[in-house]
Amino acid sequence: MSPEDLRQSCLERPGAVEERPFGPDTSVFKVEGKIFALSSLGSPPLRVSLKCEPALAEQLRGAHPEIVPGYHLNKRHWNTISVNGLPGAMVLDMIEDSYDLVVSALVRRTRERLGWEPG
Repeated sequence: MSPEDLRQSCLERPGAVEERPFGPDTSVFKVEGKIFALSSLGSPPLRVSLKCEPALAEQLRGAHPEIVPGYHLNKRHWNTISVNGLPGAMVLDMIEDSYDLVVSALVRRTRERLGWEPG
């Protein structure tokens, strides 16, 4: 997966925006002001930090050395993934899960406006 593929996957989600509040090197992907992904897209190796259910986060870390507790984030709820060490489909699923986790906590009216339904 390339940095552009990662960016596109994040931005194709309804309501997703890219911001750079931490400087020009770190892309922060948000929906309704809530972060669901962070990445330094231009810095090798390509990594992305994603929100995750705590129990699943631990399982993923135990099964994949490419997945570690979130760098500079709440380690219970965030994983940092070395993208090129995992199948692209798996990374895409984790991006979708992170987005869904954030959107599911939004008020019903906002979820409906985004066209989001629990999957």
